[in-house]
Amino acid sequence: MKEAEARHESKRKLLDAALRVIRAKGYSATRVEDICEAAGLTKGSFFHHFDSKEALALAAADYWIEGTGGLFAAAPYHQAADPVERLLAYVDFRKAMLLGELPEFTCLVGTMVQEVYDTHPALREACNKSISGHAATLVPDIEEAMRLRGIKADWTAESLALYTQAAIQGAFILAKAQHGVAIAGQCIDHLRRYLELLFNQPYSLNVLST
Repeated sequence: MKEAEARHESKRKLLDAALRVIRAKGYSATRVEDICEAAGLTKGSFFHHFDSKEALALAAADYWIEGTGGLFAAAPYHQAADPVERLLAYVDFRKAMLLGELPEFTCLVGTMVQEVYDTHPALREACNKSISGHAATLVPDIEEAMRLRGIKADWTAESLALYTQAAIQGAFILAKAQHGVAIAGQCIDHLRRYLELLFNQPYSLNVLST
């Protein structure tokens, strides 16, 4: 393996390790040594690529955006013809991802931002970029659903898209609190029912009073 390729591979190993360890231990409790051990690399290799734990976390947030962005872009929920069905299929897809142990399905950026929102502004913004950016991918479907259902409401497609993420991130928090996946699935089921009711209720309930 060429030297440049080896450097690239070691950086990828560190980023993969960061995703695993931070989701399991949280940002504050994670040490550089923990990342190196999980990656099977030395601290020298770590500091060759990153100046600090925060620098690694920032890179890991971008790495997370890249990986999850590709996953969701290729997901089958986009294939539904009706926008409401696409939204419901998206929720079903999120529920189907509740596999394995808690660190395997919970969110890296959702985990980090709860700890760093007031102490690491750059890291907070990286987390917001990930969560809000993903929410934005749902906006076109919500806008189309509102148009086709004739919904003129005092809420926006953007606010509903962000609400879906609030519900899903909250489901992850409860799963951690109860140390089990069942409650997360139940919360996502409620999100699905809410969307069904929102887009299938009578038009008059959605129209702003004049």
